[in-house]
Parts: sequence; structure tokens; C-alpha cells
Amino acid sequence: MARIAGVDIPSDKRVEVALTYIYGIGRPSAQKIVAQAQIDPQTRVKDLSEQEISKIREILERNYVIEGDLRREVSTHLKRLMDIGCYRGLRHRRGLPVRGQRTRTNARTRKGPRRTVGARKKAK
Repeated sequence: MARIAGVDIPSDKRVEVALTYIYGIGRPSAQKIVAQAQIDPQTRVKDLSEQEISKIREILERNYVIEGDLRREVSTHLKRLMDIGCYRGLRHRRGLPVRGQRTRTNARTRKGPRRTVGARKKAK
């Protein structure tokens, strides 16, 4: 199992797919990285030489913001939105959809499981 950018890359998968296990690297970025490193995309991670792995590491360090740095950057952007009190920041703070989706129905991913609000009987 190769370790790149602090992430254990699965050794039985193709390089192109395995790179997507790194936060901030999707399929298109992985394809570009493999092309830059001049590695066959069909190669499995377990078949990579140490030289090829170091080449991938070098490309990632030089050209991409990934893992911890990217997570920190995203969280500071969200924190800034919340601090200035803009609409998007308020939506993030309340855990509601940010990009204009309806909330009367749906929006369960952001709102979490339903909490039933029923009528209570009066205490006698």
C-alpha cells in the first residue's frame, strides 16, 4: 500500500482511480497527474516503482492544494462567510441548504432526520 500525501492509496486499484482517495483530487485531476508523470493509467498501484510514486508526490506538492491544507482553506472560507453574517453564512450556520434549494420538502441531507412535532395534550 503506497502512502501519498498522508493517505494510504489502495494497492489493488488502478493509479488513476487510487489517486481519487486523496482529498482534493478527482478523476480529471488524477488523469492529468498520471499524464504528467508519464505513467500508464491502467497500471495498478502495487506495480508502481518507487521512482514513479516519488514523481507523483512531487507533482502533487508542486501543483495542487490537497488534504489538510485544502480542508483548512475551505473551513476558513466558511468561517468568513459566517462571521460577516451574509446569507450564505447564515444558511451554513443553521445547517440549511445554501444554494437556493427548497426546504419545505426534501433538504434531508442538510437538515438531518425528521423530528416529529405533534400536538401535546393539556396537563390536567
